[in-house]
Amino acid sequence: MVTMCCYTAKAQQSGAVIDQVIGVIGNKIVMLSDLESQYEQYLAQGNYASESARCDALDQLMLTRLLVHYANIDSVMVSDAQVEGEMEKRIAYFTEQFGGSTEKLEAYYQKSIPEIKEEFKPLIKEQLQAQAMQQKIVGKASASPAEVRDYFNSIPKDSLPFINSEIEYAEIAFKIKISEEEKNRVKARLEEIRNRLLKGEDFATLAILYSQDAGSAKQGGELGFVPRGQLVPEFEAVAYKLKKGEISPVFESKYGFHIVQLIDRRGESINVRHILLKPEVDNDDLLRTKALADSVAFMIRDKQISFEDAALKYSDAEDTRSNGGNVMNNITGNTRFEANQVDAMVFFQLDKIQEGEISNPALITTKDGTQYYKIFLLKRRTKPHVANLTDDYQRIQQAAMQHKQAKLMDDWIVRKKKSTYIRINPEYMSCDELKKWVN
Repeated sequence: MVTMCCYTAKAQQSGAVIDQVIGVIGNKIVMLSDLESQYEQYLAQGNYASESARCDALDQLMLTRLLVHYANIDSVMVSDAQVEGEMEKRIAYFTEQFGGSTEKLEAYYQKSIPEIKEEFKPLIKEQLQAQAMQQKIVGKASASPAEVRDYFNSIPKDSLPFINSEIEYAEIAFKIKISEEEKNRVKARLEEIRNRLLKGEDFATLAILYSQDAGSAKQGGELGFVPRGQLVPEFEAVAYKLKKGEISPVFESKYGFHIVQLIDRRGESINVRHILLKPEVDNDDLLRTKALADSVAFMIRDKQISFEDAALKYSDAEDTRSNGGNVMNNITGNTRFEANQVDAMVFFQLDKIQEGEISNPALITTKDGTQYYKIFLLKRRTKPHVANLTDDYQRIQQAAMQHKQAKLMDDWIVRKKKSTYIRINPEYMSCDELKKWVN
């Protein structure tokens, strides 16, 4: 049995306490340094410092340790590739929170990016393993129509949420087709850069000077370790064939033309540098694509073809083409959007039409800089209202499901607490949310 007394780490020379055990759950311990790391991640997301947040962080660590303790017993594991992938996502997110500056991120933590990764890797692995165990506990839960109705009826009428105005819409996207002359010009320019690299010039320097991938150019073109499946297929097909230090031929992806150098590979994760050049759109390209969009919009209005069939036949939007052009809200996972969740240019087009109407073609530039002419179908626009089962069934079903999953999780914790050794340093027991662990 693990006891609290024996796990205080001291500086060898000064004798000052630099770390200590603040919690024990099963065969897992929670160190003060674990709490500080979790709390630092919370603050790095732009949140304000508070003792309540620190208590919540410790509460979450205790739950994570309990889940991991039983995940190990039940052989619920995660791969190194999953950990690497999640690490890169979080570094990218934190970097964005600091205005896209890795220097500011490093200054905040007073560590280099590799040191930050090394510090957070064990914590992230545990979090992923805990999530996998939690999914095993609640993953098969479902909410039947009767359960959804009972859940809705259990909510006091004066506590029903107020739903803002929402829209549902579909799109057909026509990517601006680049001329072969322009493509050849870009490929020739990239071949010149590649020849300079082969003669010994520094890849990172030329990436900073020439690459049009704003996110990686300032890092010398370096992407960091990325697991297989996270990059576009054309990029991966080339990058995974390279040897360490090797420079690829010029190749094309949906983002433009690239050359890539493999920095290192760890199993199914790679770290590469690349230089991206994007072909430029000229006026003839715009006019030609707009004419096609106008023609398709006319055929839909004239009932020659349905919007859904036109999306399948003509749309260049991979994520909406095969489902009738319906656009999904990545925040909520459904098809409803509040006004502030829609791109401003898209909302401007939708705001001018009525339900069931088709917009005129509009030139839209996506976040990655790709240009499309798009036509939109406004499928539904709701008025602000108090939640009800008729208009908001999907939303209420989701809430009922979350309620049921929370109940399953709470019941599991209660059962496991009875057979698991749990202790928390009395110094931290002033937090009310932590008292459940020892009661």
